[in-house]
Amino acid sequence: MLEVAAESPTPARQVITVHLQKIPLLAGVDADTLGRVAAALQLLKVARGAHVLHQGSAGDHLMFLLSGRLQAVDLTEDGREIGLNFLAAGDYFGELSIIDNLPRSASVVACENSLIAVLPRTQALALIYQNPLVAERLFKRMALSIRTAANYRTILGIPNAFQRVYALLNKFAKIAPGGLVVIDKMPTQQEISIMINTSRETVSRAINNLIQKGVVEKDMRRLIVRQPEALRKAVTSVEDLAD
Repeated sequence: MLEVAAESPTPARQVITVHLQKIPLLAGVDADTLGRVAAALQLLKVARGAHVLHQGSAGDHLMFLLSGRLQAVDLTEDGREIGLNFLAAGDYFGELSIIDNLPRSASVVACENSLIAVLPRTQALALIYQNPLVAERLFKRMALSIRTAANYRTILGIPNAFQRVYALLNKFAKIAPGGLVVIDKMPTQQEISIMINTSRETVSRAINNLIQKGVVEKDMRRLIVRQPEALRKAVTSVEDLAD
């Protein structure tokens, strides 16, 4: 484990214990390596709505999300934000700039108050290149990111905004224990609107349409998909949900 002082707006020093072995990228890494990582890590507290990274800035740190929730955001040429993937506790980010030493390819914004561990580039490169297990996990993560980005481009290419909402919800839907199809930790309507380049009002109307038809049901911060096949059909034909 690691004890360090987190950055705080108050003068008091706060000690936070971090269990490095519980970070998926570092699980199973030898104790000596974890010791060097621990010695180089710094902690950063980020408030909801604040930028963790800015697109185009120098990529001199690998970052681990210890608690909270983040979203990667891209900027179009005309300055519009397009939401990309969400980051949950245990995820890491910033690896592309660590490897190629180029500016950040996207911004990262805190969806809620978050705690982040920051590892300088020199130590991050040593961690990656000297530990085959870490390198393998990173390569697999990169492959998954490329596939995910391709899926988002496909969704953004759908002309009908309601269908883009349905396609995104269908992508998020997973089978939970017991066979129930759910969307856990449902993004806010504003977050969804950014991800699929439409208005929050359009997202609200599309989801309410699904609720009225009995396709989905709200349950706190998640959606229960009562009719998975109807949701899948709506992605290609919005007429399937017409009155």
